Amino acid sequence: MRKPLAAAVVSMFLASVPRARAQDTTSVQPVLPPMPVVRAMLFGDATYVATDRKIPSGFQLGQMVGHVIVSFNDRLNYFGEFSATAQSTGYAFEVERSILRYDFSDAVKLSVGRYHTPIGYWNTAFHHGTWLQTTVSRPEMIKFGSQLIPTHFVGAFAEGNLPVDELGLQYMAGVGNGRGSVISRAGDAGDVNGNRAWTLALSARPSALFGMQIGADYYRDRVSEASGPSATEGISSAYVAWQRERPEFIAEYAMIDHTPIAGGATTRSHAGYVQLAYRLTGDARQFKPYVRVERTTIGRGDVIFAPLSLGYDGGIAGLRYDFTSFAALKAEYRRERFETYDWSNGAYVQASFTVPNLGGGDHNPAQP
Repeated sequence: MRKPLAAAVVSMFLASVPRARAQDTTSVQPVLPPMPVVRAMLFGDATYVATDRKIPSGFQLGQMVGHVIVSFNDRLNYFGEFSATAQSTGYAFEVERSILRYDFSDAVKLSVGRYHTPIGYWNTAFHHGTWLQTTVSRPEMIKFGSQLIPTHFVGAFAEGNLPVDELGLQYMAGVGNGRGSVISRAGDAGDVNGNRAWTLALSARPSALFGMQIGADYYRDRVSEASGPSATEGISSAYVAWQRERPEFIAEYAMIDHTPIAGGATTRSHAGYVQLAYRLTGDARQFKPYVRVERTTIGRGDVIFAPLSLGYDGGIAGLRYDFTSFAALKAEYRRERFETYDWSNGAYVQASFTVPNLGGGDHNPAQP
């Protein structure tokens, strides 16, 4: 009886060997890398306009804007911003920002793509999607499509935090194509004059003043219009912003120098604004009244700006009502004067919204 028992044990062992090998084979299959994490947001608005300016009035559908962020891993990220803008002949689709960034460390982050130029505060704090900003519209000096300040920039940037924790110092240094042959646009398809633009920005967020940010920056380029003179352009700007809702305070100033390439005196233009808002308390906390004053003066004889009549004076007063955490209603009165027009009055009512986290996860829409 012992022999049959031993034979049975051996047979069972041998029968189990192929199955064990098959199990081992399946356990060493290659491990696929994790898939990128994709998140998205949507912004939209509609505005009713009544003004004595000679511009279209009535209902206007604002930009529909999408934000997409792709995390390939904990260091490599992509950020995209895309818009559809209503026009009289249909919709204009635009790639507003498209940025691929690799974070070597908190102090060194390198990226390439299309950006909002880091000139002043507003242009990098409030992007497309009017829900992000307190007011109905951006300041005239930095409005999208501005001929005064280059709002977009195509190139590469190095940025990061400097090791001074109490001051919260940050820097951005970039080189790119600068303005296109139409100076309100960036050089998306290449540099129009072979002279690269560069910019350097420094900012501080002192830990002792929560919500406070101060900064200064410089931008250098050669401007070459499609049919017109060329000039060396230097833009110096500075700002102070305190984003605490009680209060919200933003003051920004820019000085633009132009030196004609063909020779001649350097001219200097100035632009700035001050905005104040305050979130009410208690049962009225959904309301946020605000005011803003602006001014732009163009240097006499400026070879780039003078023909464009960019001088401006204006002031607004308004009230924002946040009826949910993701939708707001704004009512605004505006009195303004453009360089070649008389003073005008306008009333604007805007409903704006955001749909957050379409793809899941957390995403701050103000920062790529």
